[in-house]
Amino acid sequence: MLRFASLGSGSKGNATLVECGKTRILIDCGFSLAETERRLDRLSCLPESLDAVLVTHEHSDHCNGVGRLSRRHKVPVWLTVGTAHMMRDTKFFRQHYININKPFEIADLHITPYPVPHDAREPCQFIFSDGQARLGLLTDSGSYTPHMLGLLQGLDGLLLECNYDAHMLAVGPYPPKLKSRVGGKYGHMDNQQAAALLQAIDHSRLQHLIGMHLSEKNNSPQHAQQALCAGLGCEPQWATLATQEQGFDWRELR
Repeated sequence: MLRFASLGSGSKGNATLVECGKTRILIDCGFSLAETERRLDRLSCLPESLDAVLVTHEHSDHCNGVGRLSRRHKVPVWLTVGTAHMMRDTKFFRQHYININKPFEIADLHITPYPVPHDAREPCQFIFSDGQARLGLLTDSGSYTPHMLGLLQGLDGLLLECNYDAHMLAVGPYPPKLKSRVGGKYGHMDNQQAAALLQAIDHSRLQHLIGMHLSEKNNSPQHAQQALCAGLGCEPQWATLATQEQGFDWRELR
């Protein structure tokens, strides 16, 4: 059985837990060590129980606390070579490089990394499997490719970026350069892109859909949830959202 939870998702910090049997990994750690420990405790997770930290890319809201967590609690870190070269703190307890085109295993978890269009050196996202259920993670991607769509077919769970509403971004407080970056091909995915992606994949097996990485200034929960439900053609409220402060509690795939 796969289960998963979020410590928090947004521009102030990101971290996601995935667990299978006795195997437990953390994807990204954008919080301080103390805050990470507090949020792990909320999910009844001891830091020393982590088998690995996977890093998607070098932006601080995803990697700020990785080094300190790894050293303090002796947790190995997995990341691409490009990400490692761009991170400021790489004094890890132990380090493994990810081949972005090659699946790998950490104990009971089978992990498929895949490249995404984002303004980082060698960013990746992941699909996790216990041999039966498959959980997809896709955030921090300004667009999606045919390769990505192929990998995301037939998932049992999907954590999908809904960073911004295009109109709110256009009229919002960001300066033009930042608006261009967020809304560009290598920025973030907006609500309608997320809806279009859902319409382009086989989601007949989907048990959980959670919107991730919502912008506090350029989106609203209502806009994001409406887009996700429109993309799935599901009842309102079926799709849920991760928050910056609470993330979301444990969910299971059976």
